[in-house]
Amino acid sequence: MQLGLVGLGKMGANMRTRIQEAGHHVVGYDPRPEVSDVASLADMVGALEAPRVIWVMVPSGDPTRTTVAGLADLLEVGDLVIDGGNSKYTDDLPNAQALGAKGIGYIDCGVSGGVWGLENGYGLMVGGSDDDVARAMPIFDALRPQGDRADGFAHAGPVGAGHYAKMVHNGVEYGLMHAYGEGYELLCAEPLITDVEGTLRAWTKGTVVRSWLLELLVRALQEDPGFSEISDYTTDSGEGRWTVEEAIRHSVPANVISAALFARFASRQDQGSPALKAVSALRNQFGGHSVTDKQGRSVGETGTPAAD
Repeated sequence: MQLGLVGLGKMGANMRTRIQEAGHHVVGYDPRPEVSDVASLADMVGALEAPRVIWVMVPSGDPTRTTVAGLADLLEVGDLVIDGGNSKYTDDLPNAQALGAKGIGYIDCGVSGGVWGLENGYGLMVGGSDDDVARAMPIFDALRPQGDRADGFAHAGPVGAGHYAKMVHNGVEYGLMHAYGEGYELLCAEPLITDVEGTLRAWTKGTVVRSWLLELLVRALQEDPGFSEISDYTTDSGEGRWTVEEAIRHSVPANVISAALFARFASRQDQGSPALKAVSALRNQFGGHSVTDKQGRSVGETGTPAAD
């Protein structure tokens, strides 16, 4: 199958490789010529046979909206656009309507896996029509983890459902990360605990709190014992805020997610927190997010950050 892929940052470049390794032909476009397969969006469209499938993997908001609008002018009836970025779900219906007016299909796809997705596969949550989702399934199967499809892929509902599901996923992620961070800080505070890293590592197999995030926390501690090189200054990329807003709209008491979001706000004040250093380290581990100093200046970014 052929695929056009717009956006070759950390996740986009890895997704191109994983899709190619599954035997599909990918034509990637990025404004940076050193990573792009073609010189322009129009060249990418021209290099694909109709009907085309185009995956958009650019930052949410205006960059995505501008890209979709550009594709609407270049594509033809029967083509399909997939927004795989972290767009807010309320952007999806306007995008779908603008494309649909020209006979172009639209799918929104929430993608989880960060910089590790190339090796482990990506968790996918999609919104769209049954026909459009079925058409793109070979690409979804190439990206998702091996094994049962249902363990790494969900057709969550109509247009907007994929990004809504990913938004809630990231809200849950906020709460999990902060719980691990608080546990780390409490272990550090108790003199009886002489091996904090070893204690956390012992939780990674067999215990009821084991998880990939916990494994990444141990890895981060091994790379930087005590997080001496990391500030507790922790940014947020939007999805946690949107989740809290939705909790308010639906009158759902999202106590943990809200508290985790507000703790990130607190990290930007003039105080120090081992728990938030752990959260910052975790974001760097799974998503390649930059680690910052108290002024928010990057001290460890290696490229365009993947949204958490």
